[in-house]
Amino acid sequence: MTVKIITDSAADLPKELVAQHGIEVLPLMVYLDNQEFRDGETMNPQEMFRGMREGKVYKTAQVPLQIFREVFQRHAENGDICIYVAFSSALSGTYQSAVLAKNEILEDYPDVKLEVIDTKCASMGFGLVVLMAAELAAEGKSQDEIIEAIRFHALHMEHIFTVDNLEYLYRGGRVSKTAAFIGGLLNIKPVLHVEDGKLIPIEKLRGRRKVLDRMAAIMAERGISQDQQVIGISHGDDIEAAHSLRDMIRERFGSKEFIISQIGGAVGAHSGPGTLALFFLNKLNPGR
Repeated sequence: MTVKIITDSAADLPKELVAQHGIEVLPLMVYLDNQEFRDGETMNPQEMFRGMREGKVYKTAQVPLQIFREVFQRHAENGDICIYVAFSSALSGTYQSAVLAKNEILEDYPDVKLEVIDTKCASMGFGLVVLMAAELAAEGKSQDEIIEAIRFHALHMEHIFTVDNLEYLYRGGRVSKTAAFIGGLLNIKPVLHVEDGKLIPIEKLRGRRKVLDRMAAIMAERGISQDQQVIGISHGDDIEAAHSLRDMIRERFGSKEFIISQIGGAVGAHSGPGTLALFFLNKLNPGR
């Protein structure tokens, strides 16, 4: 029986890849005043970024517990073998809700074959792990084999990104008020990465070109076999910057496969318009 891969909308996977690989995506929630949107379904990221530029404030919430219950119960009733690949627990309560829902389902379906994995990843870095899991499922790999690969790739997935305005990360509690204020005052663009699921600043640079050069340099320092892996790039309504970064990496490393995606509402509400992120493996699994 083919293992079914379930994930959430913070993976920022393009819809065509989701459909092609049969991935089930559960939506995080996005709020504007009293309006509720389902990320990836009723939330249009471009409209959200436009609203953010106009000063509108968007908030987010994890995948509702009831959605997890309904989805997990449906698969349990069908006797499916499933893996729920989750958004970083350091950035959202979604993983914890999934674990709670799984424990509830186990009371009625003690033999259910459902695993919940915290990737400690976000956006397209998270998406690349999910996509790899779906490809292995399509190859007929077992649940245990896929889980092992998910954990390996999640552990070795680099997230290197920059934002146009630190204020958005400050509002979401991702950086300190001082860091946000200094960044805005000096027009400094930060370079950040993800460490143990949390956003950690690496350095601050002035000028977009310097930031792109530094992102590529970090890839040279940390990446292995850059020309043999799929490179992920996600952006906050700035496709030109995404293409510039892709072209730079293609020229420098000879990379051939890229997935470029728009950042969705769940991540974008905290990172803001103009965000640019680069994802790659820092160690390749010799068995792949």
